[in-house]
Amino acid sequence: MKILIVSAEVSPFAKVGGLADVAGALPKELTKLGHDVRVAMPSYPMIENDARYNVRPIVDDISICWGDGSTKHAFVKTTTLDKVPVYLVGSDEYFREAIESKKIYSSGWEPYAFFAKATIEMLKNIEPKWIPDVIHVNDWHTGFLPVYLKVNYSDDPELGHIATVSTIHNLAYQGEFDFDILAAAGLPSDLFAMDKLECYGRVNFLKAGLVFSDMVNTVSETYACEIQTDEYGCRLDGLLRHIAYQDKLRGIINGIDYTIFDPANDSAIKAAYRRTDTAGKAKCKSALQKEMGLPTKKSVPVIGMVTRLTDQKGLDLIKKAMPKLMKENLQLVILGTGDPVYEKYFTQQSKKYPEKISVTIGFNAALAQRIYAGSDFFLMPSRFEPCGLGQMIALRYGSIPIVRRTGGLGDTIFEFNPAKGNGNGFVFDKYDSKELTSAIDRALAAYADPASWLKIVGNAMRSDYSTKRCAAQYESLYKTAMDRRNTQALAA
Repeated sequence: MKILIVSAEVSPFAKVGGLADVAGALPKELTKLGHDVRVAMPSYPMIENDARYNVRPIVDDISICWGDGSTKHAFVKTTTLDKVPVYLVGSDEYFREAIESKKIYSSGWEPYAFFAKATIEMLKNIEPKWIPDVIHVNDWHTGFLPVYLKVNYSDDPELGHIATVSTIHNLAYQGEFDFDILAAAGLPSDLFAMDKLECYGRVNFLKAGLVFSDMVNTVSETYACEIQTDEYGCRLDGLLRHIAYQDKLRGIINGIDYTIFDPANDSAIKAAYRRTDTAGKAKCKSALQKEMGLPTKKSVPVIGMVTRLTDQKGLDLIKKAMPKLMKENLQLVILGTGDPVYEKYFTQQSKKYPEKISVTIGFNAALAQRIYAGSDFFLMPSRFEPCGLGQMIALRYGSIPIVRRTGGLGDTIFEFNPAKGNGNGFVFDKYDSKELTSAIDRALAAYADPASWLKIVGNAMRSDYSTKRCAAQYESLYKTAMDRRNTQALAA
């Protein structure tokens, strides 16, 4: 198959969250399966100006007809991702403020409508000609691409056959705007209907992608079920139940790139180690304790967190549990940024308990790797978690996850049973601080038992959540999307 993966962020070029990791790893694995895979993303100055990526122009000017009759102009540049071609679609008007990853996302709808339209027009302009069989869009920023493709290009002899797949990475972010953007975006007003783009009186970019794509998936099987409920559906649960009824919705667990996340070959950590020889992990732990200003005590378990400091990530539970946790024999290492209230709270706690808590506000990729490698446990008590990559990285590094059973956390982490010796972490169900501390107590008990600890670390590092594992499922999803598109074309 010829596959175009379209995303607003792609690692290593631009990364804000887990979407970038998936968009960067999946193309490489699909290529290994024999497919012709390419990537399209916005052209950001930080990529264009980075000598490591050897960016070069391939199309200087593409005219884009806008809804008000004006013409906008796009250019296309290119680089590679482990030999996978990457198209950088840009203009002198949009995405120019992106000089670092945390600034890649623009406000408003117009940059993303432009990017969608320009990406489609790019296919008619690049040489040699390359037309995909399927286009895979991700999250709301690319939601208009399937709309444009089916509304404006359905009769196009080159583009009309292209199937589309839309992936929901986090349903909470939908891209909602006023009705009048439709005319400006060059789309007919009759699309502002309940069964198309309208959602509670506004145009919804994510809904647009879900309605107009041939297949839809989200990033775990459990989350695919959860988003069909009122609690997790973010006002789209009715639509998603309908899509599921049409057999159009799938759940595919994300994976991580095991060539990047590999304690045996990670230059950011103190010492290399692997499942069959974990001696280096103790050195990583001591180095982390020293770096974080904590007492270097092997007997004290370290609980790591690399997270956004928001309610979604369960920070309110940790706050409620803090008095009890500080009575336990443990150390807590936190790296993250987010809600100023949590940033202030955890910084204060680190000053109050300097021998027990270390907090770093911000994000540092190398430090994150050292936390995964140097921690004994990795804490993710999320209120909801579509998939989660942190627990997968933690497993790879032998840091035992303590999680709430929701979304992808429930699909990847299983309660350790000391009697049977199975399981790879510690899990609680109810969103409650007492449930959280109970799970931590079980984890600390396992740490204190050498036989149990050796077993659970082995179980964790044997867990396989590589991108290779999910690539075959996406391959099947693309084939189904193509079949559905061909059936619709014949019916028309």
